[in-house]
Amino acid sequence: MGEYDYLRQTDEGGTTPPYEQIRRGVIDCVADGGLLAGDKLPAIRALASDQGLAANTVARAYKELEEAGIITTRRGAGTRIADGIDPGNLPTASGLDPRVEAYAAEAVATARARGLPLDQLVVAVRDAVAAVEERA
Repeated sequence: MGEYDYLRQTDEGGTTPPYEQIRRGVIDCVADGGLLAGDKLPAIRALASDQGLAANTVARAYKELEEAGIITTRRGAGTRIADGIDPGNLPTASGLDPRVEAYAAEAVATARARGLPLDQLVVAVRDAVAAVEERA
């Protein structure tokens, strides 16, 4: 294994693309306090070489992390964890906004407490979204 294994969330089933494993690994390190604001990430080529990946794979992960405001890259200063990140607002493993996941969990808990069938809840939400999109 490599020096930077902690930056990669391995996929036992092998279905998660390597760039997503890197993206998720960095997010997890930030969420659990393993990486803090200002901490430097390895250079793209160094991480790619360490993990046996193409540089473009790591570049894609870094690009998505930068677009999400989790990392910043400055020529000459490298790639670092961005300032002001609230770990509670990081994307979840599914990539969903944590507020959406929390709202969905509340809806499911309420439906279950009221004895409503959860499979029908899923269909009802999809139908409601479709109705809103038709009106838009």
